[in-house]
Amino acid sequence: MNDPVPAYLTPFVLTGMIIVITSLLLGLQRALRRSTWPESDRAKALWSVSALLIGWFAVAALSSLAGFYRPPSGHPPTIQYGFLVPIILGLLLFRTWPLLRRTLALVPNRWLVGVQFYRVIGVIFLVLYAAGHLSAPFAWPAGIGDVLVGITAPFVAASFARSPKDSARRVLSWNLLGIADLVVALTMGFLTSPSPFQLLSFDHPTQLVGIFPLSLIPVFAVPLSILLHFASLQKLRRDPAIDYREWPPQQITASGAEKGKHAFSTQS
Repeated sequence: MNDPVPAYLTPFVLTGMIIVITSLLLGLQRALRRSTWPESDRAKALWSVSALLIGWFAVAALSSLAGFYRPPSGHPPTIQYGFLVPIILGLLLFRTWPLLRRTLALVPNRWLVGVQFYRVIGVIFLVLYAAGHLSAPFAWPAGIGDVLVGITAPFVAASFARSPKDSARRVLSWNLLGIADLVVALTMGFLTSPSPFQLLSFDHPTQLVGIFPLSLIPVFAVPLSILLHFASLQKLRRDPAIDYREWPPQQITASGAEKGKHAFSTQS
């Protein structure tokens, strides 16, 4: 069964992705402006992260348009590469690129949480289910979970902004809920998609998720959300009572070479 891509899907998803990228870069720019870094360092950080984010989105879009995540019938699924590879590369970059860690240390945890209001874009799964394009075993948990996480994000962020120490457990719970939502959605998408591993929804398999533009959600928005959760949890692990921490200038060179010991250090 080959469902046609609804006419409203492309503008909805692409607009959502543009809003996500723009929100991230504006938030980063605001954090950098608040810092005491030299202007050259701030510009380097902003342009480096911008190039990384936009380049990633371009790769996700081009690979989706090329049909990479829609293998021939009977072949193993490929969409798992679309979300696993960016997560692995993102974690490696975090560990090996001091400038990235230094930049993320500037970003308030409340913002890392609040920006994920964009998760409400998951309502599209419920819309597609209502229109008969997606099966219930995938659409319901993916749609409801994303909307719930997205709607609660600003409230959790506001609570943390008012009292980081008292709200640390709430932020931890929200992050774990957000990760669990993504894991469930990916699992159900895998189990309901046409492949040798399909276990559910044989009468109405989840095909649209591997087709552009909906494929941008699992291969761009999902790994991005996982990495934002990781950054937020890292900040909580370092010091639950600290919203953000600017590294002292002597801990890192202008080129991004690390002199200090740990990312998100709370030592001044």
